[in-house]
Amino acid sequence: MVRVKRGNVARKRRKKILQIAKGYKGAHSRLFRVANQQVMKALRYSYIGRKQKKRTFRKLWITRINSASKLNDLTYSQVIHNFKKSNIDLNRKMLSQIAILDTQTFHELIAISK
Repeated sequence: MVRVKRGNVARKRRKKILQIAKGYKGAHSRLFRVANQQVMKALRYSYIGRKQKKRTFRKLWITRINSASKLNDLTYSQVIHNFKKSNIDLNRKMLSQIAILDTQTFHELIAISK
């Protein structure tokens, strides 16, 4: 069997992992084995986090719309239902922005949808 020396390739691979682990505390950024585990875990968390971010923002927008619609004696679900019936096609992100930054327009939209 021929001996395979992986000097260059192995160093490149390890360097790449340690570069990703830069900024981690202690051995997590210095020792390859520990850094490799932490990088794998971090990449897994970042993948999950990208999915969770969408959920949390939608939840935030719904909460904002609900609190703004309570000022008009309506619930969130009633507002969305009225908008669907009136063919007002605004997504939740835009509705929450309008509710926060321009309350007068939000009140007018609700009045139109009733």
